[in-house]
Amino acid sequence: MPNGYMGKILRVDLTSETITVEEPSPEFYRRHMGGSALNLYYLLQEMPADVDALAPDNILALSVGVSTGVAISGQSRMTATAKSPLSGAIGDSQCGGFWPAKLKFAGFDAVIIKGRAAKPVYLWIDEGQAELRDASHLWGKITGEAEAAIRDELGDAKIEVLQIGPGGEKMVRFAGLINMCNRANGRTGMGAVMGSKKLKAVAVRGSNKPQVADKEALQELTKWGAKTFPKADVAGLGKFGTAGVISVQQALGGLPTYNFNSGVFDGWEAIDGETLYNTLLAGSQEGQQDRKGRDTCYGCIVRCKRVVDFSQDSYSADPLYGGPEYESIAGLGSYCGIDDLAAICHANELCNKYGIDTISGGATIAWAMEAFEAGVLTTADTGGLEIKFGDAKTMVKLVEMIAAREGFGDILAEGSARAAAKLGKGAEFLITAKGQEAPAHMPQVKRSLALMYAVNPFGSDHESSDHDLTYEEDSYKAFEDRYASLGLNDPLPAQSLDPAKVEFARITQQFFGMLDSVNLCHFVWGTSWPLYGPEQAAAMVKAVTGWDVTLQELLEVGERRVNMMRAFNAREGIARDQDKLSVKFFERPLKGGPSDGVKVDKAQFEAALQEYYRRCGWDESSGIPKRETLQRLGLDWVADQLES
Repeated sequence: MPNGYMGKILRVDLTSETITVEEPSPEFYRRHMGGSALNLYYLLQEMPADVDALAPDNILALSVGVSTGVAISGQSRMTATAKSPLSGAIGDSQCGGFWPAKLKFAGFDAVIIKGRAAKPVYLWIDEGQAELRDASHLWGKITGEAEAAIRDELGDAKIEVLQIGPGGEKMVRFAGLINMCNRANGRTGMGAVMGSKKLKAVAVRGSNKPQVADKEALQELTKWGAKTFPKADVAGLGKFGTAGVISVQQALGGLPTYNFNSGVFDGWEAIDGETLYNTLLAGSQEGQQDRKGRDTCYGCIVRCKRVVDFSQDSYSADPLYGGPEYESIAGLGSYCGIDDLAAICHANELCNKYGIDTISGGATIAWAMEAFEAGVLTTADTGGLEIKFGDAKTMVKLVEMIAAREGFGDILAEGSARAAAKLGKGAEFLITAKGQEAPAHMPQVKRSLALMYAVNPFGSDHESSDHDLTYEEDSYKAFEDRYASLGLNDPLPAQSLDPAKVEFARITQQFFGMLDSVNLCHFVWGTSWPLYGPEQAAAMVKAVTGWDVTLQELLEVGERRVNMMRAFNAREGIARDQDKLSVKFFERPLKGGPSDGVKVDKAQFEAALQEYYRRCGWDESSGIPKRETLQRLGLDWVADQLES
C-alpha cells in the first residue's frame, strides 16, 4: 500500500447509476497532493467548457489530501470543487470535521461525481464499498433530521454524513455542504451543485487508517505541537475561537459594519468572542473554563469550534448545530448593524440547518438593507418587508426566506450581484468580486486583500493568501523565520501595495493553495501565528509519504493549483476584465474610527494588478497564464486546451 494516501478514487455517474474505482499512479498523487489541485485535474480533463453550473455535466469533486487521517493536528480537511453557480467561475471550498478522515479510512482519497440522478439519492461508502441508495424520504429534511435518519437507517450512530440542506435542494446559489451539522464547505455554492444532481448526502464509514512512512518523525512533530501549543498564539483561538477576532478588527478599524460603510461598530462588545464565551457557549453556566463550548476536528489539539446552547424569549440554539465563527458573527451581525448575539447565533443555526453560507447570506442581506435605506429598494420590491440596518428579526426572517426561496428571499437566494442585476438596481452597494460577497476582512484596511479578492479565481476569499498585518515590521519579527523560508524578507505597512507587497500576496497565495491541496488547516499549518510553520509542513508530508519533498516543491503544487484555476476560468471566458472589485471599495471612504476616510486607491490597485500578472508569468493584457508558465508546471496539456 502507499503511505498516507489510499491510492483509490471513487467515480460516480448519477445518470447511469454506475460506480467505479480508479487507481492513479504515485506520480499523480505527488504532483497534486490531493484536495484542490487533484479536483482541478478532473474538471479540466473531463468537463467541457461553457457547461451550466447547475447542469448534469458539471463535475463535483470531493477530495482529501495525502496526509488526511494521520496522527497530527490540522489534517482532517476536504476540498469540494465544481463550476460555481454563484459566479460562473471555478468554485472551491474547504471543510473540517471528522468526515474527511473517515473518507480516507473508508478507502478513498476522492469522490468524483458526474450526472444527475432521476430521483433523490445518497451515496453510501462503507469500508471500501459504495452504493447509491434512495433518498426520497430525506429530501426536504434539515441537516440534523437527515443525519439522524441516515444513521438510523444504516444502524450506526458513528457514521459521518456530508449533506445538503433544503437550501441546496432549492439551489440557493450560495448553498454549502454540511457535515456534523455544523462544519461547512460554505463558499462558492457547492451545495447548489450537489442539489442540482439530486444527491442529498455522502455517508461514510471506515476503519482502515493510512500507513505512515516514518512514524517516528511524525510522532516527533506531533509531540512538538502538543508541547508548544499552550504557549502558541493559536492557543487563544482554542479558547475564544475565531470570534475572538472581533475586538482585534474593531481596534484596527477593520470590522465590516453597515455593509462595509464603516470599519467600526458601536455594538462590537455585545458580539465579541469573549462575550460569546461568557454567555451563550455550551457549559457557560457550569464554569467549565477549559473546554466549555468547544468542539474539534478529527485528531486536532486546538479545539477551536464554537458550540452554543441557550433558549431565550425570541431565540434558541441547539448545540448540534455548533456556533458562529468570526465571519458568521460579522456577516449576520456587524454587516447588518446587529448587536443581538442571540439572534446572530440563531441565524447561524438556521444556516447550518438549511445548508447556506453565512458569509454570502449575511452580506446579501446587508446589501438589501443598504439599498432599502437608500430608497433604491422599496416595499414594492421586497414584498412589503422593510429591511433596515439593526433589525435582527427581519435578518432572521430573511435567512429563512432565502433557504425556502420564498418571496423576496427567492431573489436574495441568487446572491447580491445577481439580485442587483435581476432587479436592475442597487449595484452601487455591492461588495463583491466575481459575483461573490466579500468576507469580513476589509480590503481598504488590509490592502493586499484588495488585490487578492480581485485576482482570486473564485472571487473574494480571506483564506487564499496571508493578511498584511502579520507582515508589518513590528509583528513580522515574531514570524521572521517562517516568512524567510518563503523568501519574504521585506515587511511593509498594511496600507502598502508596493511590488514587495504584491510578492507577499503572490507567494502566500501559492502557500495557501498548497494547504488546500494537501488539505491542511490554515489555523494549524501556516505562515505566521498557526502552530506549525511552512518547513514543518514539508517535514510532515515527507514523514507521512516517504517522498523527499521540499517546501519549494509544495509551493509549486500551490502555484500549479492557481494556474489550473485561471485556465479553467479562461475556458469560461473569465479573464482580466473580471479581476476587479465593486466600485464601492474605490469610491466610498470608510466612516469612523482608525480607518475613517480610507478607501482603496484605484491607481495603486491597477499598478499592483499589472505587477501581479508579471510575477505570475501571465499575459498582462488578458491575465491568462502563458504557455511557458504552464509548461514549467507540467501543464502542457492545459496550455493545449487554451490554444485550441
